[in-house]
Amino acid sequence: MITSNILRQKYLDFFRERNHTIIPSSSLIPDNDPTVLFTTAGMHPLVPYLLGAKHPGGVRLANVQKCVRTVDIDNVGDATHCTFFEMLGNWSLGDYFKKESITWSYEFLTKVLNIDPKCLAVSVFEGDADAPRDETSAKVWADLGIDKDRIFYLPKKNNWWGPAGITGPCGPDTEIFVIIQDKGCKEKCGPDCDCGRYVEIWNNVFMEYNKDSNGIYKPLDQKNVDTGMGLERTVAMLNGFKSVYEIDIFTDVFNLLKESCKLEYNDKTIRGMRVIADHIRTAVFMLGDEKGITPSNTDQGYILRRLIRRALRFARQLEISSTILSDIAKIYINVYKDVYTELHENEETVIDELEKEVKRFESTLQQGLKEFEKLLKYIQNSRISGKAAFRLYETFGFPIEMTQELANDNNVTIDMEGYEISAKEHQIKSQAGAEQKFKGGLADTGLKTAHLHTATHLLLASLKKLLSPDISQKGSNITAERLRFDFNFPRPLTIEELNTIENMVNQGIAASVDITCEEMSLEDAKKAGATGVFESKYQDIVKVYTIENYSKEICGGPHASNTRDLGKFRIIKEQSSSNGVRRIKAILE
Repeated sequence: MITSNILRQKYLDFFRERNHTIIPSSSLIPDNDPTVLFTTAGMHPLVPYLLGAKHPGGVRLANVQKCVRTVDIDNVGDATHCTFFEMLGNWSLGDYFKKESITWSYEFLTKVLNIDPKCLAVSVFEGDADAPRDETSAKVWADLGIDKDRIFYLPKKNNWWGPAGITGPCGPDTEIFVIIQDKGCKEKCGPDCDCGRYVEIWNNVFMEYNKDSNGIYKPLDQKNVDTGMGLERTVAMLNGFKSVYEIDIFTDVFNLLKESCKLEYNDKTIRGMRVIADHIRTAVFMLGDEKGITPSNTDQGYILRRLIRRALRFARQLEISSTILSDIAKIYINVYKDVYTELHENEETVIDELEKEVKRFESTLQQGLKEFEKLLKYIQNSRISGKAAFRLYETFGFPIEMTQELANDNNVTIDMEGYEISAKEHQIKSQAGAEQKFKGGLADTGLKTAHLHTATHLLLASLKKLLSPDISQKGSNITAERLRFDFNFPRPLTIEELNTIENMVNQGIAASVDITCEEMSLEDAKKAGATGVFESKYQDIVKVYTIENYSKEICGGPHASNTRDLGKFRIIKEQSSSNGVRRIKAILE
C-alpha cells in the first residue's frame, strides 16, 4: 500500500536528486496574490519569483504545499472533492523547460510509482489565434514512448493556464492521465470526456506568454515551469481506491464516525461522514495556520465558520454528538504532526477555537428557532416565502435544511423556488463584490504593490514602537489599491493612536531611506537582528530587507528602493479581524 507519507517522501527525494531545492509549505493565507482568500496552488507563494525576482533557493524548486479551494464545496461528499488538499509541485524559474519537465514526470510515474506506461494518456494545447499548437510537448511525449492515439490535442479551456487575473503570465500546459480500463465510454473518447476513464494525475504548466491589457499574448523573457500533482487523489489512484476518503489519512476519522453514527450505513450517511471528515480537516489547518485564522464574519474567517457549521449540521443529521468534532481534530493533528509541525504547536488553540465555534452555533440555532416561531405567526396559506426562509439563513445563519425540518414538523411548506432565487441573487452580489475586492493577478505585483509591501514594514515597526514590542504580523493582503495588515492586539486603537501611527509611517517615508536587500543564512539573519513571522517555514538562505533605523525583516519582497517613493500613507480603517487580532487597512496617495 502506498501511504501519503511514502508518496510525499518519494516525490521530494526524486526532485532533490535532480538538484531542486526543497522549500517548505507556505501559509494558507497568501502574501503575494490578492486574487484569492487562500493558497489554492503551490505557485501562489512564488509569484514574485515567477515574475523574475531571485529566489534564495535558486532556479529549481520543489515542495508539498497545503492548499484550500472552496469553489466546489457543494460537491464535497462525492468520491473526489476535498476543500483542503496537498499539492506536490516542482518549478523551474527560467531554467529547464518542456523537455526536462515532461521527461522527469514520466520517469517519476513509471519508474518510481511503477505505473504501466500503456496506462498513461496525455493532452497538449491544440493551438489557436493567441498561441501555436504545442508540438514541442507532443514530440517529447512521443519520444518517451506514448502512442499517438494517447496524445490528445485539446483547446484552451482544457490545456491552458492563466493568467490569474485579467493580465499576466500564462501559457499552455500538458496534463497526464491514468487510463482506467474498465470504466468509461464503450467507444473511443479522450480526456475531455467526463466518463471516468481518464483520471488526471499531474499537470505541467509552461508559462511562456504574458497577456497584456490589450489581450495580446507576448513571449516572456523568463519562461517558467509550474507543475502540480494532488497528493490525495494520487494515493487513492495508486491503491485502486474508489474514493479519496479511503486513503490512510482518513482511516481513524472514519472509524470514529462509524462508531458514533447509529443510523444505517448507506449512501446518505457516507456522504455526511465525508463532509464532516473533510470540513474538520480543513478547519484544523486553518485554525492551526501560522497566520492565526479564527472564525469570523469576514474573509477567511467566514469560510472557516461556514465549514465548521456545515460539519455540525451534517453531524446533527447523522445524530452524532457535536463533541466528536474535537476528537476528529485531535486525530488529524496526530496524523500530520510530523509533516506540519504548526498543527501540534497550535493544538490548544485549534481545539479551543473549534469548541467555542460549536457553542456559538448552538446559540445561533436557539436564535433561529425563536425567529422561526415568530415567522409562523405571519405566514399565509401555511407556506413560508422563499425570501423569509433565506432571511433566516442570511441574517441568523439558520441552515435551510433545519428550516425545512421545522416546517415539516409544523405542517407548513416552503417556497423553495423562491428561496433558490434569493440565494442566487445573493450569490451574484457576493461574487461581484469578491471580484472587485480581489481583482488582479500575477501582473498586479508591480510598483504599487511593491510600495505597499514596503509600507507594511514601516507600519509594523510603528505598531511595535507605539503599542508593544510583542506585536507581530498575523496576516497580510495587498492589492494595487491598498494594504490590509492583521496584528495581535487585545483592543481597538484610539483615534489618537491611529493618527500617531500614520504620522510615524509618513515620517519614515519623508526620511528618504534606502531599502537594502541581503541574502544570508537564517542563523546569520537572526544574529543580525532580523525579525520574521513564521521562522519554522524559512529556507536555509533567506532575504533580509532593511530600512535603516526602522525595520529589518526576513521577507520575500518585492519592495521599493527608497521610502520616498511611497507617497503619503493614510489609514482608512481599523477593525477587529478575529479574537485578539486587529486589522488595519491603508492606502498610499
